Amino acid sequence: MDLWRACAAAAGLTLMASLPIPAMAQGSSAPPALDMQVDDEPGRISTEEAVISEGPYARQVVFFRSNEPPGTLVIHTSERFAYLVQGNNRALRYGIGVGREGFQWSGLVRVSRKAEWPDWRPPPEMLARQPYLPRFMAGGPGNPMGARALYLGSTVFRIHGTNQPETIGHAISSGCFRLANGDIIDLYERVPVGTKVVVRHGASL
Repeated sequence: MDLWRACAAAAGLTLMASLPIPAMAQGSSAPPALDMQVDDEPGRISTEEAVISEGPYARQVVFFRSNEPPGTLVIHTSERFAYLVQGNNRALRYGIGVGREGFQWSGLVRVSRKAEWPDWRPPPEMLARQPYLPRFMAGGPGNPMGARALYLGSTVFRIHGTNQPETIGHAISSGCFRLANGDIIDLYERVPVGTKVVVRHGASL
C-alpha cells in the first residue's frame, strides 16, 4: 500500500535473502491488470460488506498444484492473486492489490500478528510528501488499512483490507497486499498467527 514507501527499500535487503522456496505450478489465471497511480484516501468509507462478487478477482476455489501443506498462503504478485492451499490440488483464491514496480518483493515469512480494524500511522516520509495526511487515524471504515490486517514477520508489510476495493487487481502499493474488506475478513478467520506465507514474483513458476 502507499502507506509504507519508506520501508519498501528494506524489503529488498531483508526478504530477498529469505529461504529458498520450492517450485510450484498452478492453474490458469487472469493476466495482470495495468498498474494504477492512486493515493490512499483517508476518510473514504468502505464497509465490511464490500466484496468482489464476480470476475477473476472474486473469491473462489480453483485448481492449484502445490508442494505446500494445506493452510499455507501463497501470494503471486505478478498474477494479483493470493492462494490459501486447501489440499487435493485445490486452493481458495483471492484477488489482491500489490506493490507497484520497484516495490515488489518475494520471500518466505509467517503471520506474526493479526488486528481487526487496525490503526494507521503514516511514516514521516509519506507525511513529507503529503503533509495534509493525518498523523494518526484510528481503525474504522474510513481507514485506508481496511477491516483487518495480517502482519508479515518482523517486516513493515502486511496483508490488509482497503477502503478502495476498485484497486484490487492493480499494482499500486509500496509493498503490502490489499484485499476487499469482505475478503480480508474471510481470510482473517481462516489464517492463524504462525501461518506460513510464500510470496512469489514472476510470470510463471
